[in-house]
Order: sequence, then C-alpha cells, then structure tokens
Amino acid sequence: MTSFLISVVIAGTPLLFATLGEIITEKSGHLNLGVEGMMLVGAVAGFGFGIITGNPIVAILGAMVAGALTALIYGFLTITLRANQVVSGLALTIFGTGFSSYIGTNFIGKKMPDNIIEFYKPIEIPLLSKIPFIGQIFFNQDIFVYLGYLTVIALGIYLYKTNIGMNLRAIGENPSAADGAGIRVSWYKYVHILIGGALCGLGGAYLSVVEVPAWQDNITAGRGWIAIALVIFSKWNPYKAIFAAYFFGGLSIAGFRLQHLSIPQSLLDALPYLFTIVVLVISSMKKSQENAPPKGLSVPYFREER
Repeated sequence: MTSFLISVVIAGTPLLFATLGEIITEKSGHLNLGVEGMMLVGAVAGFGFGIITGNPIVAILGAMVAGALTALIYGFLTITLRANQVVSGLALTIFGTGFSSYIGTNFIGKKMPDNIIEFYKPIEIPLLSKIPFIGQIFFNQDIFVYLGYLTVIALGIYLYKTNIGMNLRAIGENPSAADGAGIRVSWYKYVHILIGGALCGLGGAYLSVVEVPAWQDNITAGRGWIAIALVIFSKWNPYKAIFAAYFFGGLSIAGFRLQHLSIPQSLLDALPYLFTIVVLVISSMKKSQENAPPKGLSVPYFREER
C-alpha cells in the first residue's frame, strides 16, 4: 500500500501543476482549453533544454518559459483580438501537439543525462519523513513533488489572503466593476494567463524530465483534458486541487496494480477518463454559489461597453 501511494503522488504531480495553472487562468475569467498543448510544449522544451545544457534547473525554467509563451498566444488572441476563448484554446492544443511531435522527432531514443536524473531523485525531509505511514508517502519524494506542495499553499494564500488575489477574483467575477474600481483588467489577465501557462509547462516537464525520463510522442496522453475537469472537481480551489490530482493520479496507475484481475486492460486504461465524465456529471448537478465558477468565465470583456 505504501508503495502504491508513493506512486499515486508521483502520478498526480503533473496533473496538480496543470490544474493549478488552469485555476489561476480561469480566476481571471478565461477558459483556456489549451492545457494539453501547453503541457506538451513544456514537456518537449524541458526535455530539449535538459539534453542540450545538461542543467536540471535550466530544463525546468525552459519548460516554464515555453509554457508561458504558448499561453501568450492564447492571451493575445482572446484579450487583444477578442477571439472566441473555446476555439482559441482548442487551436492551442492542436498547435502544441503538432509542435511537440515535430521537435520531439530529434529526441526519440534519447534519455535525460544522468546528472539530471540524479538531481531529481527522491530526497528525504528530516523528521517529516519519519512520520509513520505518511512520512514515506509525502516526504520522501523528489523536488518537483515538494514544489507542488509549496505551489498549492502559495496560490491559496495569494488568491484568498492578498489584495492582488482579491483583485484577480474580482476581475473573474465582474471585469466591468473591477475596471471601474481602477483595476488594470487587461494587465491582470495577461499576467495570470502567463503564470497559468508556466505551471502547465512545468507539469509537462515533470513527465519528460523526471517521471519517464525519456522522450515519447504525446507524452501527456490526455492529462491536460483531465486537468480541466479537475478544476471543476476542485471547485476552483487550489487546496482541493491537490486531493483531486492525487485521486486521479491513483486512477491512472490503477491499471498496473489490477492486471492480475480478469478485467480487460483497455477498461483499466480508460478508468481516469471514465471518472472524468462522472465528475463532470456530478459537478453539473451540484449547483451552489460557493462552488460556482467565476461569473465572467469565458465572457469577452469590451471596455467600451462598460
């Protein structure tokens, strides 16, 4: 059981980063369906920078910058050009898939340098790793996993305990009122869309740099779409996102643990996606003000109409 739960945390980490990235994007009032594309671009960029430089930090920073630049395309289309958010997000996924496949052809058959693999090996946190049961599960992991914990806490404090976070949530709820209060709506939208893209790129890089670590075409395997559903499942709350990500991370590896049962492998592989549909159905049935999405989500803002 301990071994399985350690694997659950590892499998849920890329989902966590992608979910947090989409949460902060949607808090600004933008529905970005390009999570899969941003993760793929981050994955191929992180792998490429790792192969070329042999530096684990440069690999991760490169992935984050690549994810942010990909998100910038979406931001320019939907904020400046006021293009449809759904169509722009889908186009971003198509772009990211094609881009990663094209660049990734140069990396087929290659693996991360040994020094990067060594850098991201699990590290025991003194005292915390000695806690019975949960110590080995949560505090004997790699740096990425610990970064995920810190990102959840930091994003939660940012959204609910800071003035900037309150401004962001105000923009997502009613951009016209926020603009009237002197908040720079377009600037906030751009900044947080870029942050969301960087987090998605980070999630993709975890797959190619740490979890695999070798290049595989379409390495995300639909995780970006699951992350979009997890935003709804977690009620746009970063604290709940970590539990949602680990739960679905467990589903993604359940097939390996249940191979001894007389269950078709194709059904086991489909478990995360089947549960994604179930989550969306249940979430649509439970409507409350507290768990509702931002009221301005996917609604284009025209300042001239204010």
